[in-house]
Amino acid sequence: MAGVVRMSEVLSALSYALDIVEGQPEGHALRSCMIGMRLGEEIGLDPAQRSALFYALLLKDLGCSSNAAKVSYLFGADDRVVKNDLKTTDWTSVLQGARYVLRNVTPEGSARERLGRFVRVAGGSKRTSRELIQIRCDRGSAIAVQLGLPDETASAIRHLDELWDGRGHPEGLRGEKIPLLARILCIAQTLEVFWARDGVEGAAAIARKPRGSWFDPQLVGAFESVRQDGAFWTRVGGDRIRREVVALEPDEMVMDADGRTLDRICESFSQVIDAKSPWTARHSQGVSDVAVGIAGVMGLREGDRRRLRRAGLLHDIGKLGVSNTILDKPGRLTGEELVAMRLHPAYTLRILERASCFHDIADLAASHHERLDGKGYFRGLTGDQMDTPARILVVADIYEALAAKRPYREDLTPEDVMKILDDQAGEGVCPRALEGLKAFLAASGFVPYELPDAARIARAA
Repeated sequence: MAGVVRMSEVLSALSYALDIVEGQPEGHALRSCMIGMRLGEEIGLDPAQRSALFYALLLKDLGCSSNAAKVSYLFGADDRVVKNDLKTTDWTSVLQGARYVLRNVTPEGSARERLGRFVRVAGGSKRTSRELIQIRCDRGSAIAVQLGLPDETASAIRHLDELWDGRGHPEGLRGEKIPLLARILCIAQTLEVFWARDGVEGAAAIARKPRGSWFDPQLVGAFESVRQDGAFWTRVGGDRIRREVVALEPDEMVMDADGRTLDRICESFSQVIDAKSPWTARHSQGVSDVAVGIAGVMGLREGDRRRLRRAGLLHDIGKLGVSNTILDKPGRLTGEELVAMRLHPAYTLRILERASCFHDIADLAASHHERLDGKGYFRGLTGDQMDTPARILVVADIYEALAAKRPYREDLTPEDVMKILDDQAGEGVCPRALEGLKAFLAASGFVPYELPDAARIARAA
Protein backbone atom coordinates (compact mmCIF):
# COMPACT_ATOMS: atom_id res chain seq x y z
CA MET A 1 0.00 0.00 0.00
CA ALA A 2 1.36 3.37 -0.98
CA GLY A 3 0.62 6.86 0.26
CA VAL A 4 -0.39 8.35 3.55
CA VAL A 5 -3.62 7.91 5.51
CA ARG A 6 -4.97 9.73 8.50
CA MET A 7 -3.85 8.16 11.75
CA SER A 8 -7.36 8.65 13.09
CA GLU A 9 -8.75 6.35 10.39
CA VAL A 10 -6.32 3.58 11.34
CA LEU A 11 -6.70 3.83 15.11
CA SER A 12 -10.47 4.25 15.03
CA ALA A 13 -10.64 0.91 13.19
CA LEU A 14 -8.30 -0.83 15.62
CA SER A 15 -10.24 0.57 18.59
CA TYR A 16 -12.83 -2.15 17.95
CA ALA A 17 -10.23 -4.68 19.10
CA LEU A 18 -9.89 -2.82 22.39
CA ASP A 19 -13.67 -2.90 22.84
CA ILE A 20 -13.91 -6.67 22.59
CA VAL A 21 -11.02 -7.38 24.97
CA GLU A 22 -12.63 -5.04 27.52
CA GLY A 23 -15.94 -6.89 27.18
CA GLN A 24 -17.70 -3.90 25.64
CA PRO A 25 -20.00 -3.74 22.60
CA GLU A 26 -18.23 -2.78 19.39
CA GLY A 27 -17.99 0.99 19.03
CA HIS A 28 -17.65 1.71 22.76
CA ALA A 29 -14.38 3.62 22.32
CA LEU A 30 -15.76 5.56 19.35
CA ARG A 31 -18.88 6.60 21.23
CA SER A 32 -16.78 7.51 24.27
CA CYS A 33 -14.67 9.63 21.94
CA MET A 34 -17.71 11.51 20.64
CA ILE A 35 -18.93 12.19 24.17
CA GLY A 36 -15.51 13.17 25.50
CA MET A 37 -14.73 15.46 22.58
CA ARG A 38 -18.08 17.21 23.02
CA LEU A 39 -17.31 17.79 26.70
CA GLY A 40 -13.89 19.13 25.72
CA GLU A 41 -15.57 21.56 23.33
CA GLU A 42 -18.01 22.68 26.04
CA ILE A 43 -15.20 23.60 28.44
CA GLY A 44 -13.13 25.31 25.75
CA LEU A 45 -10.08 23.11 25.19
CA ASP A 46 -7.56 24.50 22.72
CA PRO A 47 -6.65 22.56 19.53
CA ALA A 48 -3.55 20.91 21.02
CA GLN A 49 -5.52 19.70 24.04
CA ARG A 50 -8.35 18.45 21.83
CA SER A 51 -5.87 16.54 19.66
CA ALA A 52 -4.29 14.86 22.68
CA LEU A 53 -7.75 14.12 24.09
CA PHE A 54 -8.96 12.69 20.79
CA TYR A 55 -6.31 9.96 20.72
CA ALA A 56 -6.57 9.31 24.45
CA LEU A 57 -10.29 8.63 24.08
CA LEU A 58 -9.80 6.32 21.10
CA LEU A 59 -7.00 4.39 22.82
CA LYS A 60 -8.00 4.60 26.48
CA ASP A 61 -8.06 0.79 26.71
CA LEU A 62 -4.65 0.17 25.09
CA GLY A 63 -3.44 -1.63 28.20
CA CYS A 64 -6.59 -3.64 28.89
CA SER A 65 -5.23 -6.92 27.50
CA SER A 66 -2.29 -6.89 29.93
CA ASN A 67 -4.43 -7.78 32.96
CA ALA A 68 -6.86 -10.12 31.19
CA ALA A 69 -5.07 -13.32 32.21
CA LYS A 70 -4.86 -12.23 35.84
CA VAL A 71 -8.54 -11.24 35.93
CA SER A 72 -9.53 -14.61 34.50
CA TYR A 73 -7.26 -16.48 36.93
CA LEU A 74 -8.43 -14.58 40.01
CA PHE A 75 -12.14 -14.93 39.26
CA GLY A 76 -12.03 -18.33 37.57
CA ALA A 77 -14.21 -16.80 34.88
CA ASP A 78 -14.35 -15.21 31.44
CA ASP A 79 -12.29 -12.04 31.75
CA ARG A 80 -14.53 -10.20 29.27
CA VAL A 81 -17.65 -10.85 31.36
CA VAL A 82 -15.90 -9.84 34.58
CA LYS A 83 -14.66 -6.60 33.03
CA ASN A 84 -18.00 -5.78 31.47
CA ASP A 85 -19.77 -6.08 34.82
CA LEU A 86 -17.19 -3.86 36.49
CA LYS A 87 -18.12 -0.96 34.20
CA THR A 88 -21.53 -0.63 35.86
CA THR A 89 -20.37 -1.35 39.42
CA ASP A 90 -19.46 1.24 42.04
CA TRP A 91 -16.27 -0.52 43.04
CA THR A 92 -15.58 2.09 45.75
CA SER A 93 -18.59 0.75 47.68
CA VAL A 94 -17.78 -2.22 49.91
CA LEU A 95 -21.28 -3.67 49.49
CA GLN A 96 -21.44 -3.25 45.73
CA GLY A 97 -17.89 -4.55 45.43
CA ALA A 98 -18.77 -7.69 47.40
CA ARG A 99 -21.85 -8.30 45.27
CA TYR A 100 -19.79 -7.83 42.13
CA VAL A 101 -17.23 -10.42 43.25
CA LEU A 102 -19.96 -12.87 44.25
CA ARG A 103 -21.67 -12.50 40.86
CA ASN A 104 -18.52 -13.21 38.93
CA VAL A 105 -16.39 -15.79 40.76
CA THR A 106 -16.28 -19.32 39.32
CA PRO A 107 -19.75 -19.13 37.71
CA GLU A 108 -19.80 -22.84 36.87
CA GLY A 109 -18.25 -24.03 40.13
CA SER A 110 -19.89 -25.65 43.12
CA ALA A 111 -21.19 -23.53 46.01
CA ARG A 112 -18.10 -24.48 48.02
CA GLU A 113 -15.73 -23.53 45.20
CA ARG A 114 -17.48 -20.21 44.67
CA LEU A 115 -17.40 -19.38 48.36
CA GLY A 116 -13.71 -20.21 48.64
CA ARG A 117 -12.80 -18.04 45.67
CA PHE A 118 -15.08 -15.25 46.88
CA VAL A 119 -13.22 -15.14 50.19
CA ARG A 120 -9.83 -15.04 48.43
CA VAL A 121 -10.81 -12.33 45.95
CA ALA A 122 -12.90 -10.18 48.29
CA GLY A 123 -10.31 -10.40 51.05
CA GLY A 124 -7.73 -8.62 48.94
CA SER A 125 -10.10 -6.69 46.71
CA LYS A 126 -8.68 -3.21 47.33
CA ARG A 127 -5.09 -4.24 46.75
CA THR A 128 -6.05 -6.45 43.81
CA SER A 129 -8.07 -3.69 42.15
CA ARG A 130 -5.15 -1.30 42.43
CA GLU A 131 -2.73 -3.84 40.98
CA LEU A 132 -4.99 -4.71 38.04
CA ILE A 133 -5.59 -1.07 37.19
CA GLN A 134 -1.91 -0.24 37.63
CA ILE A 135 -0.95 -2.96 35.14
CA ARG A 136 -3.51 -1.77 32.62
CA CYS A 137 -2.81 1.95 32.93
CA ASP A 138 0.98 1.71 32.93
CA ARG A 139 0.98 -0.55 29.89
CA GLY A 140 -1.52 1.55 27.97
CA SER A 141 0.45 4.71 28.66
CA ALA A 142 3.71 3.10 27.54
CA ILE A 143 2.21 1.94 24.25
CA ALA A 144 0.79 5.43 23.60
CA VAL A 145 4.33 6.80 23.96
CA GLN A 146 5.61 4.12 21.61
CA LEU A 147 3.01 5.21 19.06
CA GLY A 148 4.48 8.70 19.14
CA LEU A 149 1.39 10.31 20.66
CA PRO A 150 1.58 13.43 22.86
CA ASP A 151 2.64 13.16 26.50
CA GLU A 152 -0.79 14.47 27.48
CA THR A 153 -2.37 11.48 25.72
CA ALA A 154 -0.19 8.99 27.57
CA SER A 155 -0.82 10.75 30.89
CA ALA A 156 -4.59 10.71 30.35
CA ILE A 157 -4.55 6.97 29.65
CA ARG A 158 -2.41 6.32 32.72
CA HIS A 159 -4.80 8.20 35.01
CA LEU A 160 -8.03 7.07 33.38
CA ASP A 161 -9.35 5.47 36.58
CA GLU A 162 -8.54 8.25 39.04
CA LEU A 163 -11.65 9.64 40.78
CA TRP A 164 -12.36 13.23 41.83
CA ASP A 165 -12.58 12.28 45.52
CA GLY A 166 -9.19 10.52 45.52
CA ARG A 167 -10.53 6.96 45.79
CA GLY A 168 -9.44 5.95 42.29
CA HIS A 169 -6.33 4.23 40.97
CA PRO A 170 -3.47 3.87 40.29
CA GLU A 171 -2.19 6.78 42.44
CA GLY A 172 -5.28 7.95 44.30
CA LEU A 173 -4.97 11.48 42.90
CA ARG A 174 -7.64 13.93 44.02
CA GLY A 175 -9.46 16.80 42.33
CA GLU A 176 -7.45 19.03 40.04
CA LYS A 177 -4.30 17.00 40.67
CA ILE A 178 -5.80 14.52 38.21
CA PRO A 179 -4.84 15.56 34.66
CA LEU A 180 -7.80 17.30 33.01
CA LEU A 181 -7.83 14.98 30.01
CA ALA A 182 -7.92 11.95 32.32
CA ARG A 183 -10.93 13.44 34.08
CA ILE A 184 -12.67 13.71 30.71
CA LEU A 185 -11.80 10.10 29.84
CA CYS A 186 -13.20 8.86 33.13
CA ILE A 187 -16.59 10.54 32.79
CA ALA A 188 -16.87 9.97 29.03
CA GLN A 189 -16.43 6.20 29.21
CA THR A 190 -18.82 5.94 32.16
CA LEU A 191 -21.47 8.03 30.42
CA GLU A 192 -21.16 5.85 27.31
CA VAL A 193 -21.66 2.62 29.24
CA PHE A 194 -24.76 3.87 31.02
CA TRP A 195 -26.10 5.60 27.88
CA ALA A 196 -25.76 2.31 25.97
CA ARG A 197 -27.63 0.46 28.72
CA ASP A 198 -30.17 3.01 29.95
CA GLY A 199 -30.27 5.88 27.44
CA VAL A 200 -29.50 9.55 28.00
CA GLU A 201 -31.46 9.78 31.25
CA GLY A 202 -29.61 6.76 32.59
CA ALA A 203 -26.32 8.47 31.79
CA ALA A 204 -27.57 11.66 33.44
CA ALA A 205 -28.50 9.76 36.58
CA ILE A 206 -25.03 8.25 36.95
CA ALA A 207 -23.41 11.63 36.28
CA ARG A 208 -25.44 13.24 39.07
CA LYS A 209 -25.29 10.44 41.59
CA PRO A 210 -21.59 10.56 42.42
CA ARG A 211 -21.31 14.32 41.76
CA GLY A 212 -18.52 15.65 43.92
CA SER A 213 -17.11 12.16 44.41
CA TRP A 214 -16.32 10.46 41.09
CA PHE A 215 -16.35 13.20 38.48
CA ASP A 216 -15.08 16.73 38.07
CA PRO A 217 -18.14 18.96 38.82
CA GLN A 218 -17.23 21.19 35.86
CA LEU A 219 -17.54 18.20 33.53
CA VAL A 220 -20.84 17.14 35.09
CA GLY A 221 -22.10 20.65 34.38
CA ALA A 222 -20.83 20.44 30.81
CA PHE A 223 -22.69 17.17 30.34
CA GLU A 224 -25.93 18.79 31.50
CA SER A 225 -25.67 21.23 28.60
CA VAL A 226 -25.11 18.34 26.16
CA ARG A 227 -27.84 16.18 27.61
CA GLN A 228 -30.66 18.01 25.82
CA ASP A 229 -29.01 17.85 22.39
CA GLY A 230 -31.09 15.10 20.81
CA ALA A 231 -29.35 15.37 17.44
CA PHE A 232 -26.00 14.72 19.08
CA TRP A 233 -27.18 11.54 20.80
CA THR A 234 -28.73 10.33 17.55
CA ARG A 235 -25.31 10.64 15.92
CA VAL A 236 -23.67 8.85 18.85
CA GLY A 237 -25.97 5.91 18.23
CA GLY A 238 -25.83 6.10 14.45
CA ASP A 239 -24.23 3.74 11.95
CA ARG A 240 -21.81 6.43 10.69
CA ILE A 241 -19.96 6.53 13.99
CA ARG A 242 -16.45 6.16 12.54
CA ARG A 243 -16.97 9.01 10.09
CA GLU A 244 -18.34 11.14 12.90
CA VAL A 245 -15.32 10.40 15.06
CA VAL A 246 -12.65 10.93 12.39
CA ALA A 247 -14.21 14.33 11.67
CA LEU A 248 -13.66 15.33 15.32
CA GLU A 249 -9.88 15.44 15.01
CA PRO A 250 -8.87 19.13 15.03
CA ASP A 251 -8.15 20.16 11.43
CA GLU A 252 -5.05 22.09 12.42
CA MET A 253 -3.64 19.08 14.31
CA VAL A 254 -4.36 16.20 11.91
CA MET A 255 -1.84 13.38 12.30
CA ASP A 256 -0.90 11.35 9.22
CA ALA A 257 0.38 7.78 9.07
CA ASP A 258 3.02 7.01 6.45
CA GLY A 259 4.56 3.58 5.90
CA ARG A 260 6.90 3.79 8.89
CA THR A 261 4.10 4.96 11.15
CA LEU A 262 1.89 2.07 10.02
CA ASP A 263 4.73 -0.32 10.87
CA ARG A 264 4.94 1.25 14.33
CA ILE A 265 1.18 0.90 14.79
CA CYS A 266 1.37 -2.79 13.83
CA GLU A 267 4.27 -3.37 16.23
CA SER A 268 2.45 -1.59 19.06
CA PHE A 269 -0.78 -3.50 18.58
CA SER A 270 1.12 -6.78 18.38
CA GLN A 271 2.11 -6.07 21.98
CA VAL A 272 -1.53 -5.50 22.90
CA ILE A 273 -2.40 -8.82 21.25
CA ASP A 274 0.35 -10.86 22.85
CA ALA A 275 -0.25 -9.38 26.31
CA LYS A 276 -3.64 -11.14 26.38
CA SER A 277 -1.96 -14.36 27.50
CA PRO A 278 1.46 -14.88 29.11
CA TRP A 279 1.82 -17.99 26.95
CA THR A 280 1.82 -16.01 23.72
CA ALA A 281 4.23 -13.27 24.73
CA ARG A 282 5.92 -12.06 21.51
CA HIS A 283 4.20 -14.77 19.45
CA SER A 284 3.08 -12.19 16.90
CA GLN A 285 6.56 -10.75 16.59
CA GLY A 286 7.93 -14.26 16.17
CA VAL A 287 5.44 -15.15 13.44
CA SER A 288 6.20 -11.89 11.66
CA ASP A 289 9.97 -12.45 11.82
CA VAL A 290 9.72 -16.02 10.59
CA ALA A 291 7.28 -15.17 7.79
CA VAL A 292 9.52 -12.37 6.53
CA GLY A 293 12.52 -14.68 6.78
CA ILE A 294 10.82 -17.39 4.71
CA ALA A 295 9.71 -14.79 2.16
CA GLY A 296 13.28 -13.59 1.83
CA VAL A 297 14.61 -17.09 1.22
CA MET A 298 11.90 -17.70 -1.37
CA GLY A 299 12.68 -14.45 -3.16
CA LEU A 300 9.37 -12.67 -2.65
CA ARG A 301 9.30 -9.01 -3.60
CA GLU A 302 9.49 -6.24 -1.01
CA GLY A 303 5.75 -5.50 -1.20
CA ASP A 304 4.88 -9.08 -0.22
CA ARG A 305 7.49 -9.06 2.54
CA ARG A 306 5.96 -5.86 3.94
CA ARG A 307 2.48 -7.41 3.81
CA LEU A 308 3.75 -10.48 5.65
CA ARG A 309 5.48 -8.37 8.27
CA ARG A 310 2.30 -6.49 9.08
CA ALA A 311 -0.02 -9.50 8.73
CA GLY A 312 2.23 -11.50 11.05
CA LEU A 313 2.11 -8.78 13.68
CA LEU A 314 -1.69 -8.47 13.52
CA HIS A 315 -2.84 -11.98 12.56
CA ASP A 316 -4.07 -12.80 16.07
CA ILE A 317 -5.83 -9.50 16.80
CA GLY A 318 -9.07 -11.49 16.80
CA LYS A 319 -7.84 -13.45 19.83
CA LEU A 320 -8.54 -10.35 21.90
CA GLY A 321 -12.17 -11.46 21.65
CA VAL A 322 -11.48 -14.93 23.08
CA SER A 323 -11.80 -15.62 26.80
CA ASN A 324 -8.63 -16.35 28.77
CA THR A 325 -10.39 -19.36 30.25
CA ILE A 326 -9.85 -20.81 26.77
CA LEU A 327 -6.53 -19.22 25.80
CA ASP A 328 -4.82 -20.25 29.05
CA LYS A 329 -6.55 -23.57 29.62
CA PRO A 330 -3.96 -26.21 30.63
CA GLY A 331 -5.65 -29.05 28.81
CA ARG A 332 -7.70 -30.11 25.80
CA LEU A 333 -10.48 -27.73 24.75
CA THR A 334 -14.08 -28.87 24.70
CA GLY A 335 -16.08 -28.79 21.47
CA GLU A 336 -17.74 -25.54 22.50
CA GLU A 337 -14.39 -24.00 23.41
CA LEU A 338 -12.92 -25.04 20.07
CA VAL A 339 -15.77 -23.31 18.25
CA ALA A 340 -15.08 -20.11 20.21
CA MET A 341 -11.34 -20.34 19.55
CA ARG A 342 -11.85 -20.91 15.82
CA LEU A 343 -13.79 -17.67 15.52
CA HIS A 344 -10.71 -15.55 16.12
CA PRO A 345 -9.54 -15.37 12.47
CA ALA A 346 -13.02 -14.10 11.57
CA TYR A 347 -12.64 -11.39 14.20
CA THR A 348 -9.23 -10.56 12.74
CA LEU A 349 -10.74 -10.08 9.29
CA ARG A 350 -13.60 -7.96 10.60
CA ILE A 351 -11.28 -5.65 12.52
CA LEU A 352 -8.60 -5.18 9.89
CA GLU A 353 -10.89 -4.69 6.91
CA ARG A 354 -12.34 -1.61 8.61
CA ALA A 355 -9.11 0.30 7.87
CA SER A 356 -8.47 1.05 4.20
CA CYS A 357 -4.71 0.87 4.75
CA PHE A 358 -5.06 -2.75 5.94
CA HIS A 359 -7.25 -3.98 3.09
CA ASP A 360 -4.16 -5.56 1.54
CA ILE A 361 -3.40 -7.63 4.66
CA ALA A 362 -6.82 -8.33 6.20
CA ASP A 363 -7.54 -11.46 4.15
CA LEU A 364 -3.95 -12.65 4.47
CA ALA A 365 -3.88 -12.23 8.26
CA ALA A 366 -7.22 -14.05 8.59
CA SER A 367 -5.90 -17.05 6.64
CA HIS A 368 -3.30 -18.21 9.15
CA HIS A 369 -5.24 -21.34 10.21
CA GLU A 370 -6.21 -22.50 6.72
CA ARG A 371 -4.87 -25.75 5.20
CA LEU A 372 -4.16 -26.85 1.64
CA ASP A 373 -6.67 -29.70 1.98
CA GLY A 374 -9.51 -27.37 2.96
CA LYS A 375 -9.71 -28.65 6.55
CA GLY A 376 -8.51 -25.42 8.16
CA TYR A 377 -10.56 -22.58 9.55
CA PHE A 378 -12.40 -20.27 9.56
CA ARG A 379 -13.32 -20.44 5.86
CA GLY A 380 -12.01 -23.86 4.87
CA LEU A 381 -9.92 -22.52 1.99
CA THR A 382 -8.16 -24.98 -0.30
CA GLY A 383 -4.66 -24.71 -1.73
CA ASP A 384 -5.75 -23.11 -4.98
CA GLN A 385 -7.39 -20.34 -2.95
CA MET A 386 -4.21 -19.56 -0.99
CA ASP A 387 -1.45 -17.47 -2.54
CA THR A 388 2.22 -17.83 -1.59
CA PRO A 389 2.17 -15.22 1.22
CA ALA A 390 -0.81 -17.00 2.83
CA ARG A 391 0.99 -20.35 2.63
CA ILE A 392 4.07 -18.79 4.22
CA LEU A 393 2.06 -17.24 7.06
CA VAL A 394 0.45 -20.62 7.84
CA VAL A 395 3.87 -22.30 8.13
CA ALA A 396 5.29 -19.44 10.21
CA ASP A 397 2.36 -19.53 12.63
CA ILE A 398 2.46 -23.31 13.08
CA TYR A 399 6.23 -23.29 13.53
CA GLU A 400 6.23 -20.54 16.16
CA ALA A 401 3.31 -22.10 18.06
CA LEU A 402 5.01 -25.52 18.13
CA ALA A 403 8.52 -24.26 18.91
CA ALA A 404 7.37 -21.98 21.74
CA LYS A 405 6.25 -23.18 25.16
CA ARG A 406 2.56 -23.72 25.88
CA PRO A 407 0.58 -24.62 29.05
CA TYR A 408 -1.27 -27.56 27.50
CA ARG A 409 1.66 -29.73 26.34
CA GLU A 410 5.25 -30.68 27.00
CA ASP A 411 7.94 -28.65 25.28
CA LEU A 412 8.91 -29.92 21.84
CA THR A 413 12.46 -30.33 20.56
CA PRO A 414 13.40 -28.76 17.19
CA GLU A 415 13.35 -32.27 15.73
CA ASP A 416 9.83 -32.85 17.09
CA VAL A 417 8.63 -29.59 15.55
CA MET A 418 10.03 -30.42 12.12
CA LYS A 419 8.60 -33.93 12.19
CA ILE A 420 5.12 -32.54 12.85
CA LEU A 421 5.50 -30.05 10.03
CA ASP A 422 6.92 -32.67 7.66
CA ASP A 423 3.96 -34.93 8.38
CA GLN A 424 1.61 -32.11 7.30
CA ALA A 425 3.51 -31.21 4.12
CA GLY A 426 1.40 -31.48 0.99
CA GLU A 427 -1.96 -31.95 2.67
CA GLY A 428 -1.83 -29.30 5.38
CA VAL A 429 1.10 -27.00 4.68
CA CYS A 430 2.88 -25.93 1.54
CA PRO A 431 6.07 -27.98 0.91
CA ARG A 432 7.83 -25.01 -0.70
CA ALA A 433 7.05 -22.75 2.25
CA LEU A 434 8.24 -25.48 4.62
CA GLU A 435 11.53 -25.80 2.75
CA GLY A 436 11.81 -22.02 2.94
CA LEU A 437 11.38 -22.24 6.71
CA LYS A 438 14.14 -24.81 7.02
CA ALA A 439 16.47 -22.70 4.89
CA PHE A 440 15.69 -19.58 6.93
CA LEU A 441 16.30 -21.34 10.26
CA ALA A 442 19.57 -22.82 9.04
CA ALA A 443 20.84 -19.48 7.77
CA SER A 444 19.62 -17.25 10.62
CA GLY A 445 19.76 -19.45 13.72
CA PHE A 446 16.37 -18.00 14.72
CA VAL A 447 15.19 -19.08 18.19
CA PRO A 448 11.61 -18.49 19.44
CA TYR A 449 11.29 -15.70 21.97
CA GLU A 450 11.43 -16.61 25.65
CA LEU A 451 8.36 -16.63 27.88
CA PRO A 452 8.07 -13.77 30.39
CA ASP A 453 8.73 -14.49 34.06
CA ALA A 454 5.01 -14.71 34.90
CA ALA A 455 4.44 -17.52 32.42
CA ARG A 456 7.50 -19.45 33.57
CA ILE A 457 6.36 -19.20 37.18
CA ALA A 458 2.84 -20.36 36.27
CA ARG A 459 4.29 -23.24 34.29
CA ALA A 460 6.46 -24.37 37.20
CA ALA A 461 3.46 -24.25 39.53
